Amino acid sequence: MSEFKKSYDFINGEVLLFNKDLHWTSFDLVSKVRNALYRKTGVKKLKVGHAGTLDPLATGLMILCTGKATKQIEALQLQEKEYLATIRLGATTPSFDMETEEDSSKDYSHVTEELVLSALKKFDGETEQIPPVFSAVKVKGKRAFEYARKGESLKLQPKKIVISELELILCKLPTVNIRIVCSKGTYIRSLARDIGAELKCGAYLTGLQRTRIGDFKIENAMSVDYFTENLSLFETN
Repeated sequence: MSEFKKSYDFINGEVLLFNKDLHWTSFDLVSKVRNALYRKTGVKKLKVGHAGTLDPLATGLMILCTGKATKQIEALQLQEKEYLATIRLGATTPSFDMETEEDSSKDYSHVTEELVLSALKKFDGETEQIPPVFSAVKVKGKRAFEYARKGESLKLQPKKIVISELELILCKLPTVNIRIVCSKGTYIRSLARDIGAELKCGAYLTGLQRTRIGDFKIENAMSVDYFTENLSLFETN
């Protein structure tokens, strides 16, 4: 876990690494940190932004930038990401994860570890991926999930992504654990859906942790509780 430096300059800008909790939205984390910094610095309109969202059902590394360091956000968002994902074979959900209930169940008895390895190879390199309808992709000025949660049909266009590493960590059917290194804009939920389709048994994401963004690693991240509880002990410029 990251330790505090002796002194911080949140106004001129700091890059902070956090380990986002399960069920928190990215906005929840930003809001908590911004409020803590307001109490510490007295600067009500201090800029705080994140360099890439995580779904509420995902945990792991998020980069927050403060003050003038928010100018780095766009560059940070372009960095490759690493994830650890848990996928359940033999069923599907509308959201491709556990946000929604299972809507189908399929036989997976034909699936073997060898078949899983073969399926994963199909997604190596540059490919096109259709984002989940339960996502923040904008369509006609609204987020896709706003249509999906109202039961409105929506067709999203495929987007180019790059998966540079795709490693099978554990295969204990119907559960599969994989490590993914990928480009900006990759939806691991969609990857889970596509793996299930390739295996002809359906699949959805049951767990996700982001472990790296560029050179920033989860091992150097702190919890928001650690940040708020220790902030008063350190100097600010």
